[in-house]
Amino acid sequence: MFKKTALTAALATTALVPLAQAQAADYVIDTEDGQHAFIQFKISHLGFSYILGSFEDFSGQFSYDPDAPAAASANLEVDVASLTTNHAERDKHIKSDDFLDVAEYPTASFTSTGFEPTGEDQGVLSGELTLHGETRAIEMPVTLLGEGEDPWGNYRAGFEGSTTLALADYGIDMSSFPEPMHELELNVTFEGIRQ
Repeated sequence: MFKKTALTAALATTALVPLAQAQAADYVIDTEDGQHAFIQFKISHLGFSYILGSFEDFSGQFSYDPDAPAAASANLEVDVASLTTNHAERDKHIKSDDFLDVAEYPTASFTSTGFEPTGEDQGVLSGELTLHGETRAIEMPVTLLGEGEDPWGNYRAGFEGSTTLALADYGIDMSSFPEPMHELELNVTFEGIRQ
């Protein structure tokens, strides 16, 4: 369960660097020093409004070669107990065995299985998402936000993507809730540092 937000101004400056200057590389997702990566969600609240939340503790890496984009890949591991919706009692309920059951399933993960370019700086990342003890194939359209050197001598690249998950696919029973709550929008923003 996850929501999307904009990258910091530092990433915006990387968009000025021509993609032709980029090199094939592996990147570690930057979750240090101000959190430049986000796993967030948006889910309907009874069809009247939305609940927005995020997972604060995760790690991962991705590989990206602008000259061979079809070889791109990504891997991610998430501490499900790090979920927050800015409401302590609601978070406790979501983490309980009524929903995510973090005591039984403390980790969620994503492992990519392929990438299909669909246009300039865009493509569809496919892979396997494991959540609540269930693994399902998903596809996520992604966009390259920018890449280049940061002010501290590192080389960075950033992507964002979004997809919709049916909670029943992951064994999460939403049948007692209105239909708009049976799915959630998952939004991911990755800023990685080239290794």
